[in-house]
Amino acid sequence: MQNTRDFAMFLRLVFLSVLFLIIVCTRGELLSESEPFFNFLRAIDPKNVLNITWIGPQSHPCLVKLNGVRCNLNGTNVVQIRLENLNLSGILDADSLCRLQNLRIVSLAKNNIRGTIPHSILHCTRLTHLNVTSNQLSGRLPKALTKLKHLRNLDISNNNFSGIIPSKQEYRHLLAYHVTTPRKLEGNITRQWLKESDTNTIQQPGSSPSSKDTSVNEKKPWNSQDETLVAIVLGIGLVFSSFYYIFKKTTMLKGEIEVVKDQKHVSPPVKRATSHHEVQEVKLNEGDSELVLFVEDHERFTMDDLLRATADLRSEGFCSSLYKVILENNVHYAVKRLKNLQVSSEEFRETLRKISKLKHQNILPVVGHRCTNEEKLIIYKYQSNGSLLNLLKDYIAGRKNFPWKLRLNIVCGIARGLAFIYRKLEGKEVIPHGNLKPSNIILNDNNEPLISEHGLSKFIDPNKGLLFSSQGHTAPEKSLSEKGDVYSFGVILLELLTGKSIDVSRIDLVRWVRSMVKEEWTGEVFDKEVRENEHQWAFPLLNIALLCVSHFQENRPTMEEILDKIEEVMDEHEQHQEHFASKCSSNGSNRDECCSLHKIIPETWDSPGSNY
Repeated sequence: MQNTRDFAMFLRLVFLSVLFLIIVCTRGELLSESEPFFNFLRAIDPKNVLNITWIGPQSHPCLVKLNGVRCNLNGTNVVQIRLENLNLSGILDADSLCRLQNLRIVSLAKNNIRGTIPHSILHCTRLTHLNVTSNQLSGRLPKALTKLKHLRNLDISNNNFSGIIPSKQEYRHLLAYHVTTPRKLEGNITRQWLKESDTNTIQQPGSSPSSKDTSVNEKKPWNSQDETLVAIVLGIGLVFSSFYYIFKKTTMLKGEIEVVKDQKHVSPPVKRATSHHEVQEVKLNEGDSELVLFVEDHERFTMDDLLRATADLRSEGFCSSLYKVILENNVHYAVKRLKNLQVSSEEFRETLRKISKLKHQNILPVVGHRCTNEEKLIIYKYQSNGSLLNLLKDYIAGRKNFPWKLRLNIVCGIARGLAFIYRKLEGKEVIPHGNLKPSNIILNDNNEPLISEHGLSKFIDPNKGLLFSSQGHTAPEKSLSEKGDVYSFGVILLELLTGKSIDVSRIDLVRWVRSMVKEEWTGEVFDKEVRENEHQWAFPLLNIALLCVSHFQENRPTMEEILDKIEEVMDEHEQHQEHFASKCSSNGSNRDECCSLHKIIPETWDSPGSNY
């Protein structure tokens, strides 16, 4: 009985210790950045150009959402400060700035900041970009700048610095270094090692309110961060004391434990994949919130790396948000944050594991995922060329060209990716896409289409109407199936042929095209780029598109059949360009006569678009 009471007391002690530690750590993390952040802003902006007087002293900088300030994906730490061309006229408080422990990018270019860059700048240990060009900074350049080993871009040009310029050897870790050399500066900076860089990507931390360099060992006032540290240490000590207590109790009850031990069995060891020839699923943390990666060793990163990264919110909806994330090694990822899903953690992990095995040049690969009760994260490789929707919008607005050959390549790439998803393999579960639309077609550096968000529709409750939010691209039956994706593909094909975007014009594109064909105005369906150049090759593709958007799904072809027909069009197009172009131009034949349309689309395929 006494042992039971002691053990209950021990459990209470552990619970209170852990609770205390969590409260202290959480409060410390939230408040530790508020004081130094706003101290830095007040020092650099004495005239209150930024209008921060309305912000409370305990407000976290990641919650007030100031322009030019970015936080990590978790929303707990400031990672970027970009305050450019704002007529800031204060001084640099590097002591406060460097207390933002995850700060990596600072740009204060084109202001009127005065004073010096103090020695205490060396405490900004994670800084990668530093830009203070075109200010009124003066004094000697501190040696501390050479000690920032993570610093990759430094721009201190167009200021009033004096003294000796650090040597090339001291700044050998920099990728870009910009400095002007007026008479006040001494030293040699040669063109060979002043590497070119985009000044829009160079950022720079600030300096302290003191005009003199601050000693590294100088005593600092007691602050809230120090109090937090002491509280954390006390909490850890309390937890360790609890563990010592249970250790003593375990020793006292050794006889009972041995009896129980004899009655237990040992679980078999967990098998681990050891193949060196393929990418393995790697779990980097224990528990339900582990980060799972599907990449090679040299591409792996941790959840801490992800939380420290710069996160740029690109889009947000009811059940998802999309972020562009930049890790400290400058590798870019797209992170999809999902919420309000009707799916268990086990089903989510199993689905992502299956999707990760789909390796195809036209499917955006899944890098990894993380699953908790509150949210799910899916990580993709970031593609800088944007989406097909962006390209369509730019073309409609006259900002970009969208030539026929690129359209044809995109159509064929999407068809190949979908055909790969629906290929018939024995024992293979097919996971439909369910949300195929131009915004989910990503373009890589070579403008090759990559199908993204494959399988995510499986996680959304269709009864809530969220799955089929893009009505213009959704089949009438609203089902997760191959024929549903075929319909969506047909709508995308119509958008490429007509040069119209459902997302821009909100037009019922399928009905409009059908009415034009019915009234025998088929040739007017195509936009100017297609009509004036390659319209004879667009007719067979229009036939394919109209079959895909048939109202009854049993009338729609399979993706394998669609791909076969599109590749026939491409082959015929290439042969025509190589062998018949000169013949058609020399004998004055009409270009349409050199294209065997009905050979490409045989009579077994209904040809509603051929009445031209």
